[in-house]
Amino acid sequence: MGAAAIGIARQRNLFGVVLLSGIYSFLMATLLVVLDAVDVAMTEAAVGAGISTVLLLGAIYLAGSTESKPIHKPWLPLFVVAVTGGVLVYGTLGLPAFSDPQAPIHQHVAPQYLKEGPEKTGVPNVVTEVLASYRGFDTLGETTVVFTAGIGVIALLRRGKPRKRFKSRDSAKAGDGGGAS
Repeated sequence: MGAAAIGIARQRNLFGVVLLSGIYSFLMATLLVVLDAVDVAMTEAAVGAGISTVLLLGAIYLAGSTESKPIHKPWLPLFVVAVTGGVLVYGTLGLPAFSDPQAPIHQHVAPQYLKEGPEKTGVPNVVTEVLASYRGFDTLGETTVVFTAGIGVIALLRRGKPRKRFKSRDSAKAGDGGGAS
């Protein structure tokens, strides 16, 4: 995954970037399966490696496949990204160890979902309960983003090819002066 990410950052051919992004998404989905998050892995595979790749290929078809050279050196954005990454890593230092059974999520949140979830939501499946009820707005937001991206690509594709307009019979008769007198 690291090699794919570095390749994405260094690549100037946008077709190569899209292919590497699809590979990265596929590898991320594989990692999520290993971490027993199969539902998230399926979403990553479908959206990240599937739909996103198709939408980006459609955008490349319209925009061209070569990235333009930057006008100046990107030192300020690089600095901002490095500082933000450092702050995010610093923020993770206080988290409990991975899969720690004494972590707060295993003591308070998960038991509440397992015990009270079916009563409050009426959904017997815990994964569906969490995704559809507790994370409903999040799922709606993700769906909206994918839908908006799809509509954007469709709009770009339609704009790229001018449509021929045909005159209807009525407008042709009115326009040629052949009406009855």
